[in-house]
Amino acid sequence: MAAIDEKEYTQSFDWRIWKRLGPFLRPYRGAFVSMLVFNGICALVDVVLPLFQKYAIQNFIEKNTLTGLLPYALAYLAVILVQALSVVIFARNSMHIEMNLGKDMRGALFHHLQTLSFSFYNVTPVGYLLTRVMSDTNRISSMLAWNFTDILWAMFYVLGTFAAMLALNWKLALAVIAIVPVMAILTGYFQNRILHWNRKVRKLNSRITGAFNEGITGARTTKTLVTEEQTADAFRSLTRQMHDSGIRAARLNAVFIPLVLFFGTMAVSIVLLRGGYMVLDQALELATLSAFTTYAVSIFDPIQMTAANLAEFISLQASIERVTDLMDEQPQIQDTPEVIEKYGDAFHPKRENWEPLRGEIEFRDVTFRYPDGGENVLEHFSLHIPQGTTVAIVGETGAGKSTLINLACRFFEPTEGQILIDGVDYRQRSQLWLHSNIGYVLQNPHLFSGSVRENIRYGKLDATDEEVEAAARAVSADTVVDKLENGWDSDVGEGGDRLSTGEKQLISFARAVLADPRIFVLDEATSSIDTQTEQLIQNAIDHLLTNRTSFLVAHRLSTIRKADVILVVKDGHIVEQGKHEELLRRKGYYHDLYSKQFTQESAARILGEGSAQ
Repeated sequence: MAAIDEKEYTQSFDWRIWKRLGPFLRPYRGAFVSMLVFNGICALVDVVLPLFQKYAIQNFIEKNTLTGLLPYALAYLAVILVQALSVVIFARNSMHIEMNLGKDMRGALFHHLQTLSFSFYNVTPVGYLLTRVMSDTNRISSMLAWNFTDILWAMFYVLGTFAAMLALNWKLALAVIAIVPVMAILTGYFQNRILHWNRKVRKLNSRITGAFNEGITGARTTKTLVTEEQTADAFRSLTRQMHDSGIRAARLNAVFIPLVLFFGTMAVSIVLLRGGYMVLDQALELATLSAFTTYAVSIFDPIQMTAANLAEFISLQASIERVTDLMDEQPQIQDTPEVIEKYGDAFHPKRENWEPLRGEIEFRDVTFRYPDGGENVLEHFSLHIPQGTTVAIVGETGAGKSTLINLACRFFEPTEGQILIDGVDYRQRSQLWLHSNIGYVLQNPHLFSGSVRENIRYGKLDATDEEVEAAARAVSADTVVDKLENGWDSDVGEGGDRLSTGEKQLISFARAVLADPRIFVLDEATSSIDTQTEQLIQNAIDHLLTNRTSFLVAHRLSTIRKADVILVVKDGHIVEQGKHEELLRRKGYYHDLYSKQFTQESAARILGEGSAQ
């Protein structure tokens, strides 16, 4: 599976892509209709105002009288008030559309992201997702609410102005109307080129967001490795590429818009020249030419606005493609419709239909290869794990220890064969049913921003304070709380940065204990902590894993000697399995691993004692 940003968006302007916004726009049909109506009223008033000018010249200036001025002034004031009220109403509707459309799209994207499989997040940078969820949705909602409003006003005004000019003098009107096909030809010529470069700008913007995110989150590593200059150079390279692409897009716009304005100005010049001669020949009234001139000059701005907004809308397709492409991303692991009908999904669980999970697991003739891999990682692997069994998985870094865990937890599914939970193929039960019964403690646990108490309560959202504190005491996580200034209400910081790795491990252990799962997964959970903390956790593990099926991915082999079965993984394949003593007697790969690690730990212990003296 390729990272989502690697896809090139090269399709030309296509209304089918724009129709994908239909479900998001449908709830705001009323607001769009209201905006349309009052926008039309504003444009109509703008069309009528030059006719007031024509009336004033004919009835007051040419006749040199003020008779009837008061009714004229009141009518003019009424028209202006109608226009002002219309502006307020359509502006409120536009604001309503912008705020709510953006909210709905961000909510839908975030909701969809919760349904995607773990594999998606393995290949998709956070920065790219942030750009789609925040930047692209903001751009779409803003342009549909405001730029679309401008286009509507310009369209109404231009059509109304053309109608008025045709009514005043159709010969002069034709000179102005002649610019419409010219603008259409220019727009058709430039649209694909502008779209191409704006797509590049949006793609590079995603990469910059990703690089910025990595630069901030990895600032400590950058400073430790003294790679500030290289990191800054890489960031500058991205911004330079975006600058160059933006310049190319701007140059196209800089040619496109002036060309439209040039032809518009030429048409106005011809109208003024011909109209002036018609007045001299008394073929046209001065009042009519005055109104006509106002129309001819004022139509310049809406044509310019329309050309600019059309260019912006052409580039908007890239954002729509990126958002809809993310919405089209399908999870690799999906429940069948029959399973969803019975058990519900992640957002609408039917817990009343969930069977109790005992914890018996069976790999039955399982063959597996990763979706983006060509070789099988497991081949015809079978293993029966009775309820309450502790399975340890050992091997060197990168050997493939996590593959079995991912399969057992249904983060991936077998390419061939079956995995049974309590005697039933787990594809016949819902993912949420299984995941709700798994307690997972990672080597680098993630804590959410908030207090210690809130982070533990994620294991069981309706847990009381007493239950939270009892779970913490069960794994000695209360020793962490005792060191904090605000106790249970202490803020752990973003990602738990205010705590050490060992302290975060204890908090994540307490969270898993509170969930009271039937299956525990400890993925090298004690490899990054000090010996004292490891002993606290090890004592808790011995108690917590009783009568629970558990998987231990171990870095320190001394921690898994009591496991019921040890699976030894090498190069993605299980080469040995059995109990600790049995494997040592075989003097195979496990024996070599254990002996090597025992020697290293002994040497480290001796060096440590020597330093202490």
